[in-house]
Order: sequence, then C-alpha cells, then structure tokens
Amino acid sequence: MTGSRNRETASVNLDATEGASSRPLPGSERDPLFTLLKRLALLVVGPVLFLFICIAPRFCEKRRGFRSWYWRLVPRSCGWLLWFLDIRVEISPTAVARMAADENSIFAVNHRSHLDGFALLSNVPAGKWVTFGAKKEFFSNFFVGRGFRAAGLVSIDRARGSDARRHLAEAVAAMPRRRSLILFPEGTRSGEEGLAPLKAGVVLVARETGRSIRPVVISGSDRLLPRNRKMPRPGVIRIDVLESFHCDPEAEVDSDLERLHGEMSRAYAALQAQA
Repeated sequence: MTGSRNRETASVNLDATEGASSRPLPGSERDPLFTLLKRLALLVVGPVLFLFICIAPRFCEKRRGFRSWYWRLVPRSCGWLLWFLDIRVEISPTAVARMAADENSIFAVNHRSHLDGFALLSNVPAGKWVTFGAKKEFFSNFFVGRGFRAAGLVSIDRARGSDARRHLAEAVAAMPRRRSLILFPEGTRSGEEGLAPLKAGVVLVARETGRSIRPVVISGSDRLLPRNRKMPRPGVIRIDVLESFHCDPEAEVDSDLERLHGEMSRAYAALQAQA
C-alpha cells in the first residue's frame, strides 16, 4: 500500500518522493501558455479544494468512516493545489519511509510559511494518520471552526499555558498509535535565518504521554510565500524527516529542547545548502 501511495504522491506532487530532483516545473519555463492555463484553472479549482479541506467536515461529520476517507483525500487535494501553483516538493524516499513506519509519535515541524502544512500533508503516506493542533481562535470562526472540530483538529489556547498543555496531552493520549499530532514548536512562522527557539510544549506533552517526537524540517517555503505576500511564487520546497527523538525523563526540559533544536537546526542548514 505504501508503495502505491508513494507513486500517487509522486504523480500529483511532481516527483515529491524522488529526492533532490532538478527537473524543471512543467509550464513554468518551457511553456508559458500552459502556466497561464493553470493559473486560470486555479481560480476555479483553488477555492473548491480549499472549501473541501476546510468546510467538508462541517457537512460530513456524521457520515460513517468520515475521518478515514477525509484524511486520505486531504493529501491528494494539497498535492493538486501545489501542482496548480507550480510548486514542487522534494523529499527523499528515506524520509517518506520514516513517516510510513512511524507510530506513537508527535510531529515537531518548523514553520516558515502558510505553505508548510500543504507541502507536508501532500507527502504523508497512506496508513499514516495525522492531525493538527491549531490556535483556539480558528475554532470560533464561523466558516471553518465546526469543520476543524469535526476533522479532529486539536484546539490550542496559547493564553492558558499549563491548561492548554494538559488538554493537548489528553487529546494525544486518546489517539491511536498510528495517528500523530502535528505541532509547530516555534509557535509561529519564523522570520529568522534559522530555527527560532522552540517552546517547551512539544517536549512536555511527549513526556506526559510517553510518545517520541518525530522532527520534520521544511526549507524554502518562506521564499515562495513570505509574510504579506498573497500569491506564492513557483519553486521548490524541501522536506526532511529525521530519526525519532526520545526525551530523557531524567534530564531538564531545557536540555531536551536544546537537543531537539540542535538536530532540527543541522537538518535545516543541510536543506538550505541544497538551494
């Protein structure tokens, strides 16, 4: 199943699993007319894909098996959206295999732009279940709030500190081993050259639930969609999935954070060097 899904992901995401491919983006340089047609089609397809991802749960939450088929279709929708935008995701077969085999973990992902979630989800293999933690304000939004809850996203109230962490830990503890909560431990999109300092929540929740941390590093998305830019540029986003990180319950939390930050920073620098 994993092999089949990987082939699907590659076809949708323009060689997403082929590693550091240098093949030019279709339509971006060799066929300006094709690029124009894709942009025009995006005006129709883009809102449809966005509405499906954000609002479909609002209307389908009571259907049997809803979350199963929904989270199978979300990666494909993200892949198609990136294809229309002429954005290719480079991720090695080793990184995809690590996600496919992963269980009993929390994903810790650095955050560069609004493209990060789409790039990562478009490469999550079949059989690996994920969900996101999202700030509480999204859940009170009329258009997407109910859909977020129905899809199984976890509300994070960053103003409540320990209460928010306790809620996260309870939500993670109730998840099947194959499902991982995706957190952005920098807290917000980083505008720094490297990784911003990590907040302690990801380590504390991992310790409380006995889960490992799966570090995921994303590079290049901020160049395609920097802050205050509405439409992303065509280009390449690179992703690496690292070995599982195990917290040391005998060590200080800051020590675990420093180790995790160091591993992710080195991987991020390596991805940046490929640009």
